[in-house]
Amino acid sequence: MNIGMVSEHASPLAVLGGADAGGQNVHVAELSNTLAAMGHRVTVYTRRDARRLPERVVMPGGAMVVHVDAGPPETVPKDGLFAHMDEFAHNLRRHLVRARHDVVHAHFWMSGYATLLAVRRLGVPVVQTFHALGSEKRRFQGEQDTSPAERLAVELRVMRAADFVIATSTSELFELVRLGAESSRVRVVPCGVDLGFFDAAPSAYDVARRLPYRIVTLSRLVERKGIADVVAALRGLRDTELLIGGGGGDTGAEERRLAQIARDEGVAARVHFAGAVPRERVPAFLRSADVVVCTPWYEPFGIVPLEAMACAVPVVASSVGGLNDTVVDGVTGYHVAPRSPGQTAYAVRALLESAKLRSNFGQRGRRRVQARYTWRRIAQATLDVYSGLTAACRPASVHRTA
Repeated sequence: MNIGMVSEHASPLAVLGGADAGGQNVHVAELSNTLAAMGHRVTVYTRRDARRLPERVVMPGGAMVVHVDAGPPETVPKDGLFAHMDEFAHNLRRHLVRARHDVVHAHFWMSGYATLLAVRRLGVPVVQTFHALGSEKRRFQGEQDTSPAERLAVELRVMRAADFVIATSTSELFELVRLGAESSRVRVVPCGVDLGFFDAAPSAYDVARRLPYRIVTLSRLVERKGIADVVAALRGLRDTELLIGGGGGDTGAEERRLAQIARDEGVAARVHFAGAVPRERVPAFLRSADVVVCTPWYEPFGIVPLEAMACAVPVVASSVGGLNDTVVDGVTGYHVAPRSPGQTAYAVRALLESAKLRSNFGQRGRRRVQARYTWRRIAQATLDVYSGLTAACRPASVHRTA
């Protein structure tokens, strides 16, 4: 199958940990390369964000990345890109006309908007994955939501115009149906994990342990990730250090805020900042922990809990978004309410007090990832969606518009 992927801001070639580089970049890269390894032709279209980038780059896994001109050839914050999406769509269309894809899969709402403009009258079916919904972001972030004003209305138009919508979690599926999506045109296909990369074999991380127990968090350093709640939870955990990994956003300001919270809570000596963790070091970073803690207030999917489970490390996670699907409460880890340092401390303490429980949860987590979240399995489920559309493409698709 000849497959086009559109990911306007999240390049599969990007270095992770930046303000707008995270789970979507990993998802697009891993899905594209897995499909390519299965014998399919895959081309990923992303915005040119540096002047000297070549037009085409072949990824090590075999998928092709094409840089599409739209706006200045430099880094532009994600929330400032919508003004360039009509230009992106115009230039994307030239590529799509030549490529003659069997299906085009758009990632994120702006990619969906541009893709639907670009495929107009080409008769190519479009699959949409939002990765995050503006309605949920607005609900949970309120005035802190910096999305463009057009986002909610555009998302609704994309949801209705796309031939099929892939949700990454049950929570997102429910939100899409609530917004009016036809349930017959929506399916949950989650993110995946590279089990070969995130294996369960022990290895040392280069930050020496100073106390008997270690918990870690790994995410972009932004307030909604709930790291402050983990810092506060440390008051209820004896002989335990917290290692915070991550960058992105205004890292310095958030790190200073967290450091002040640690001082206020009287735990500053037990909180350590590891900075942005290079991708190749993430498995060792996670395996250095007795428990991985992920307590965001809002999280569309959340890849770190899956990565920790692949490393056979138990997880304490807030019961939001995709974390409700991936972490099985009382089986692979514990769920806690968001913004609840007390509950977080209680759950972590229960795991730290029992090496056997930690081992059991870790092994169950590893088996869960093996059974449900390998990229081969995710790619096959995505292919099933593509195949259903190409076998019986709806005639209306040639007249779609976002």
